[in-house]
Amino acid sequence: MDSGKPEPGSKPEGAELIRPGLADRMRRGELFSPDCPSREVLKHVTSRWGVLVLVALLSGTQRFSALRRMIGGVSERMLAQTLQWLESDGLVERKSYPVVPPHVEYSLTPLGREAAARVEALADWIEDNLPKILQARPAAAKR
Repeated sequence: MDSGKPEPGSKPEGAELIRPGLADRMRRGELFSPDCPSREVLKHVTSRWGVLVLVALLSGTQRFSALRRMIGGVSERMLAQTLQWLESDGLVERKSYPVVPPHVEYSLTPLGREAAARVEALADWIEDNLPKILQARPAAAKR
């Protein structure tokens, strides 16, 4: 007799369409494994400069010099390295034009737009909660 309840151990209808989230993957240990290749991507995407480059490129294609002006405090070397990391991860596209002086533009790939939207949400959350975060700092230091 069918009670309408799933049998123990069975998946709910449509469960195969649900992708496991980060918390599920972390419980499985993949991200915590020192050999996990996702750690390198996580480092690139969530680095201080990685987040800022991704968010800056959400507004559209940018030249190197424009990105450097937009992202205050980043050195030329760190910006170049960050762009290379993000390009090697398939998140940023670099287009070079054969002119003098060299003209290079950077833009997000479709995968990069996805990543940028996610880190932008985190950056927005930090900005929205900054007063609470700053208020918590002295209390945490006293403990």
